[in-house]
Amino acid sequence: MIWELFILVVMVSLVAYSWVILRRWAAWAKLPNVTVPAGWTPTTKLSVIIPVRNEATHILHLLQDFENQTYPKSLFEVIFVDDHSEDETLSIVEQFRHTSALTIKCVKLINYVKYSGKKAAVQKGVELAEGDVLVFTDGDCRVQPEWLQLFAYTYQAHQPLLISGPVSFKNTNSLLERMQLVEFASLIGIGGASIGLGKPNMCNGANLAYTKQAFEEVNGFAGNETIASGDDEFLLHKIHKQFPGKTFFLKHKNAVVYTEACKSISSFLSQRIRWASKWRAYQDLNVKLLALIVFMVNLLLFVVLLMAIVGKMPALVFIGAIIAKFAVDFLFLSRILEFLGRKKYIWYMLPLQLVYIPYVVVTAILGLSGRYTWKGRTIHNR
Repeated sequence: MIWELFILVVMVSLVAYSWVILRRWAAWAKLPNVTVPAGWTPTTKLSVIIPVRNEATHILHLLQDFENQTYPKSLFEVIFVDDHSEDETLSIVEQFRHTSALTIKCVKLINYVKYSGKKAAVQKGVELAEGDVLVFTDGDCRVQPEWLQLFAYTYQAHQPLLISGPVSFKNTNSLLERMQLVEFASLIGIGGASIGLGKPNMCNGANLAYTKQAFEEVNGFAGNETIASGDDEFLLHKIHKQFPGKTFFLKHKNAVVYTEACKSISSFLSQRIRWASKWRAYQDLNVKLLALIVFMVNLLLFVVLLMAIVGKMPALVFIGAIIAKFAVDFLFLSRILEFLGRKKYIWYMLPLQLVYIPYVVVTAILGLSGRYTWKGRTIHNR
């Protein structure tokens, strides 16, 4: 009787998970494809804010991407906020600034008492920004020439208070990197589709924009200052709560921002534990419920797998459950990867499925401690 009840719980969790994913599969298809019409006149002043720490290896490429933007240089400024870098990041930016037509500002957090960490860097950038719309990316990212134009047009045409954009990986040569690309595509897809459903749950600070006024009206990061990560998602939740219907997902291939996947298993797990560490601080019930459904279906499948291995559960139960989950994930990811131009990577779902269940369970549990190492710092969220 106990086993029958447990199998029923597994089936219910799979049904709930399938409902969540299939709703977002349909919602993604309904997201509008942003198209800038011929003759459109840009008028919005943008402030591009990049919090950086030890990005000397990547920063010059990003600077060149800003130089190549199709958006008028007179309508945007670039603000680099350095979070106590120990390399030549700011020196590279300063050298570039002297020869560029761009308006570039360099800010050092070390000059401000008790300012440290990404939230502080974002906060200081917002304070110094002169634009109406603040656009964010990271120092190790690459942006396409139409990136700022698409953000500005989306703001002028739809008047959202927050715009989330797609992010993907470049230079994915190893199995680990390609599996990350597929897994990350699912996060981007879920985040974009959830915004389309009017239930925003996640976004990525590597490709994000919001108005300075909205940031100030929701009191910025007040209420989650002690959580080192999650500046992007907490703000998304706050803006949606105070201004329902004013978030937007920028669905356009030329709006995709590219970054590097983690090169080692240890760095990958550290990153995911960092992301998971903010889950316990979520306030929105829909966001908590979605996270719980994803965690529970993976936890239950992990338990079923262990029971099948020790002979306490028929192996067919696990095989049937994993096939059901795989089919739903395959359907959803095919659509997202096609948008990203990486549909051929869909078959990396096969090795990903072998590690995904224990990986989600382990990172979720370790993330509850709120302790992790990132960019040479040991962080302990309170």
